[in-house]
Amino acid sequence: MTHHLRILAALLTLILISAGLADDGRWYAGAYSFSDELGGFRIVSVTGSGTQADPIEINEELYSANPVTLVIRAAKPIRPNTSAVGAFHVRVVARNSSGLAWIEFEFELEEILGKPSDFYDGLSFGQANPNPNFILSNRFARFENRFERFDRLRFSSGHANPLDRTVFGFFITDVTPDNEFYLVQDPHIPFS
Repeated sequence: MTHHLRILAALLTLILISAGLADDGRWYAGAYSFSDELGGFRIVSVTGSGTQADPIEINEELYSANPVTLVIRAAKPIRPNTSAVGAFHVRVVARNSSGLAWIEFEFELEEILGKPSDFYDGLSFGQANPNPNFILSNRFARFENRFERFDRLRFSSGHANPLDRTVFGFFITDVTPDNEFYLVQDPHIPFS
C-alpha cells in the first residue's frame, strides 16, 4: 500500500511541476516550455496539454504597446506526427497593462530570433491544413492568416482598452521541428 502511495505522490508532483514556473524561469505545459526572458511582458500562468479540447493557455501581462517575444522550447523529445508534439493548440490571454488601447494585435512565428518564419522552416499557424475554426478572439472580430513571406496572424475589427483581458486562440505546427522558436506578439495602437 505504501508503495502505491509513493507512486501516486510522485505522479501528482510531476503533474503540478509541469504546469507551473520551474526553477529555470520557464513555464512548462504539454510538450513545451514558455519563457518571458526577452522582456517587455510577464507570464502569469501556463496550463493545458495542447490538444483542441485542452489548449495550452498562456496568461500574460503586456506592459507596453511594443512587440514582445515569447520563447518556446521543446521540453520533451520532438516526435513529428504525434499528438501535441510538433503541433499544439494555444490560447493566449493577454492583459493590456500598456495604458494604451489596442486596435489590432499581430502574432508572428520565428524559428530564428529576429527573422520571420518562411515556407522552408516548417513552422506555421497550421498552414498544411488551415482551419479557421482554430482561430478566435473575444475582442477582435476578424483575422488574417498570412503564410508567405512570413507566418503572421493579425486580429482586427475590435479593440482592447487598458486593463482588458484579450483572448486569442490558434494552432501552431512545426513539421520540421526545432527545439526552440519564438512567438512575436505585437499590439497595434491608434495613430494620432
